[in-house]
Amino acid sequence: MTQSFSPKKIVTYWLYLGILLVLGMVVIGGITRLTHSGLSMVHWSFAGSLPPSTEAAWQQEFAHYQASPEFKEVHQHFSLDDFKSIYWWEYIHRMFGRMIGMVFLIPFAIFLWKKWIPKDMLKHFLIILGLGAFQAFLGWFMVKSGLVDVPRVSQYRLAAHLSTAFIACSYIFWVALRYRHYGQQTAEVTAGRSFVFWVGLAVFVQIVWGAFVAGLRAGWIHNTWPLMDGDVIAPAATALEPFISNFFEGRSGVQFVHRTLGAIVLIMALMLWGKAKAWRADQRLGGMLLSVTIGLQFILGVATLLMEVPIYMGVIHQVFAMVVLLSVVYLYHQHSYRRST
Repeated sequence: MTQSFSPKKIVTYWLYLGILLVLGMVVIGGITRLTHSGLSMVHWSFAGSLPPSTEAAWQQEFAHYQASPEFKEVHQHFSLDDFKSIYWWEYIHRMFGRMIGMVFLIPFAIFLWKKWIPKDMLKHFLIILGLGAFQAFLGWFMVKSGLVDVPRVSQYRLAAHLSTAFIACSYIFWVALRYRHYGQQTAEVTAGRSFVFWVGLAVFVQIVWGAFVAGLRAGWIHNTWPLMDGDVIAPAATALEPFISNFFEGRSGVQFVHRTLGAIVLIMALMLWGKAKAWRADQRLGGMLLSVTIGLQFILGVATLLMEVPIYMGVIHQVFAMVVLLSVVYLYHQHSYRRST
């Protein structure tokens, strides 16, 4: 095998492909959520991967949906054509997930057979596969919550499903960075790594609350900024009892937390920009890149809110959150290892 197609490059490209596929899954998942398509498939079997192909089959699928809480409470006006428009997004979402599973499993088995994966890194590749399987389970677990009584998925299950996707993508990127320079890196914990960790933690918590906003559809209220319809904190954000539940289950309270966390993360990005000036060249570039991506994400968040969450803006905002998190991983890696050769 020539150097241009070395085993290391093939495995590395496979990992990067996995990152792109997960990003694609986030895009499709965002569209599925924003078009309210996620509860259109009320039953699903592993063997049944083909969509309805006849009018009778579509009518049967529609009949299943008509028995669901979402149809009874939200979409009673839906015709069969209306149903098809939401069914296809959820179908694509699920099938794309299956395709990702195959893209990971089959090449992994080949790489393992060819011994292209170092023994001391094998556990990291197995964790990637485990995260993928867990993500699939959480998707089923999330959808199930919206098919009984209330026609809306639990914001907690949505947050778990989305967060796991972000964790999986970030971990794949971390493994790719480690594998790409395997044997050419020396562990080196720098003074700036601790601050990068806290920035990453703040970003991740912000992503979780973004999922709460999505699950409660809290982006469609208080569509003003910087005030919430004239108030620093909307009165409705403190209306629930017990008080703490406002910030996990109340639409106004959840949006307030998301706004506040966004401002905190932006301040941390400005601090990061200042700290990065004293770092070595590659770390400085990574720090400035992360600062810029956080700034752009903040602007996207405000714009999405002011525009009352059009689908394309909601999807861009969600995907760019992944870009921010990957930038954190890249910078954290720079503060953990130095090229030794």
